[in-house]
Amino acid sequence: MLERLELEAFLALAEELHFGRTAERLHVTTGRVSQLLKKLEGRVGAPLFVRSSRTVELTEIGSQLREDLQSGYEQIARGMERAAEAASGARNSLRAGFIGALAGQVIHRAARKCAEEGKGFAVLMREVQVSESLESLREGRVDVLAMSLPVTAPDIVVGPVLFSEPRMLGVPAGHRLAGRATVSLEDLAGITLLRPASSGPDEWPTDRHPRRTPEGAAIVGGPRVQTFQEALQLAGAGAGALIVGAQAQQFYSRPDLVYVPFRDAPPIEWAVTWLRAKDAPLKREFARIAQEVGQAHVRG
Repeated sequence: MLERLELEAFLALAEELHFGRTAERLHVTTGRVSQLLKKLEGRVGAPLFVRSSRTVELTEIGSQLREDLQSGYEQIARGMERAAEAASGARNSLRAGFIGALAGQVIHRAARKCAEEGKGFAVLMREVQVSESLESLREGRVDVLAMSLPVTAPDIVVGPVLFSEPRMLGVPAGHRLAGRATVSLEDLAGITLLRPASSGPDEWPTDRHPRRTPEGAAIVGGPRVQTFQEALQLAGAGAGALIVGAQAQQFYSRPDLVYVPFRDAPPIEWAVTWLRAKDAPLKREFARIAQEVGQAHVRG
């Protein structure tokens, strides 16, 4: 079996073409480099370098071996680096995902508060699309995720509520409901609602994309969307309506869309979530800080 030092010595000498520099680079003696190379050439059964008193050059077999080994060695090195980074990150950082602008503001302020209070870990932030919400947790792309509720998946921990917001209906500017002061859940009868192409919570289709009104009237299921921006584009173009939180008026105002408040629908709540199998005090502490920040942010 090829030893690591043999591989490193060969690749370093193939690059440096100088025994002294190779030895210095590997922190060994030139004699040790020669010994490792001789051992490798014995395994191959042919010289890998042509050596003279003044030059070192790769043989044809040596050039081919270098080409074959280099990419694999680099892949191994990158794998070790990623593993080390992951181990370090698990101890010293928290990857916090968020869905939507208001949750993003809360997570950013919570991260700043953690830094100001010297919590001992860095918060790395990333926006997550609705269509990849719980998948981003389950596949390890984020450690925690600020998202809207309800979430009752048994493998997910739901932290304290960060904030709540009134529920609204987004409709095209020329829609028959656009001029209303408020709408009812019964007004959804016959309306086409956009739906996420989602790995999101199972509860979302009935909460944000119901099939029937409370009295049983049918609601039409519209096109599926990957991102919120795509939903806004389609709604503005008249392809359907969407149920949103009141933050849409502030962050996603558009001339082709009107947001009308519901008068009989519960508010939308938001919380930090994470995998139950990877529960940790650090995540609970961050969720607590995010709750403090979120409630103060909404009040202020």
